[in-house]
Amino acid sequence: PIKVQSTKQAIEQIHCQPCSQSHVSPKKTDATMAAVAPATTEPTTSTSSSSAPGTTGRQIPIVCPGHTRPLAELQFCTIDENDSDNTDGNNATRTFLVSACHDKMPMLRSATTGDWIGTFSGHKGAVWSCRLDPKALLAGTASGDFSVRVWDAIKGQSLYVFPHKHVVKTCDWSGDSRRLATGGHEGILRVFDITEPEKDPLMFVQSTKEKVSISKCNWIDKSTVLAAGEDGTIRFWNVDESDPTKQLVSTLSVDSDDGGIRDMEITNLTTTPPQTVLTVAAGQNVTFFDLTTRQKIHSYKMPIHFGEEGGASLHPSGKKFIAGGGRKGGSMALKSSANKGSELGSDLKVYVFDFDTGKELECHKGHHGPVRCLRYHPDGKSYATGSEDGTIRVWKTDP
Repeated sequence: PIKVQSTKQAIEQIHCQPCSQSHVSPKKTDATMAAVAPATTEPTTSTSSSSAPGTTGRQIPIVCPGHTRPLAELQFCTIDENDSDNTDGNNATRTFLVSACHDKMPMLRSATTGDWIGTFSGHKGAVWSCRLDPKALLAGTASGDFSVRVWDAIKGQSLYVFPHKHVVKTCDWSGDSRRLATGGHEGILRVFDITEPEKDPLMFVQSTKEKVSISKCNWIDKSTVLAAGEDGTIRFWNVDESDPTKQLVSTLSVDSDDGGIRDMEITNLTTTPPQTVLTVAAGQNVTFFDLTTRQKIHSYKMPIHFGEEGGASLHPSGKKFIAGGGRKGGSMALKSSANKGSELGSDLKVYVFDFDTGKELECHKGHHGPVRCLRYHPDGKSYATGSEDGTIRVWKTDP
């Protein structure tokens, strides 16, 4: 088991000098969190125009530079900082924002201010996914260098390296932080036991007929992992079932226009009664499923396309959602017929839609490249977008 400091200590020490290599890992590494912030990581503001019907007007988002290549994934993580030293009875919480990027340098920031906290340095290829565990003590990263790394999120030290045989596109932590699920171009869902890092992972092949790459994976309970495939199918895997014929529990399918599922998010709504909704961005549609009944709630055709980039995120209230991606026939569309994505152009806007009707509520401009990933803050008061321009922008939900 990994021994790490308390979250309160992390906040005091995370800006400190690089840490010594004191942990045992399957593959030794000199990877560590950068001790000095990139020279351009001071958050700034940028004006944004909004012209869609029902918009609330111009917005000035927080701009978080620092990355040098396209963003790949964003995740918010809220933790409870109460401990034995807290005697005032207040519920102290803090929210972090982690970003995966093609520049090989996933970053950790304050979700409130956008201030840089640290960089996880060590991967030798593009990082496609970065996830904090529920307590923000560990981080998992999936990379194009055919590996997944587990990090001490307080010190920024690389604890374990788990080799794969192809590009790894996604990873996600179990609720108890003991297991890490991974997936990618191999078409195999792997589940690593972090308490026994030397042990071989559990493996689940998506299809025996053809190789189906995995674009996203998410735990929904202590035993079930969702794996989103490039064939437009979401597979429910019981990773604790020993009988191979019973491991695949269920499937859901969406129209992906042969482009695969680009994004998948699970949202626990703050409604009465509570509801858990699965948001899927694929093809030219954003589709919502009730995870309890596994029935489709809504599916809306978007003015953008998720063939090459983009995603969607549902507000915690369940009243609106955001989306960003490419555009068919856009002004930046590639013209060469030899290029597989030649019909897809770039869209630089962030869209806000009504959940019940699919009506466009807002449209914000600000990024200088296509929006590749986006997520709502857990409190619903803001959301973050990551772009091909290498910046993260933090927007207010109700400016």
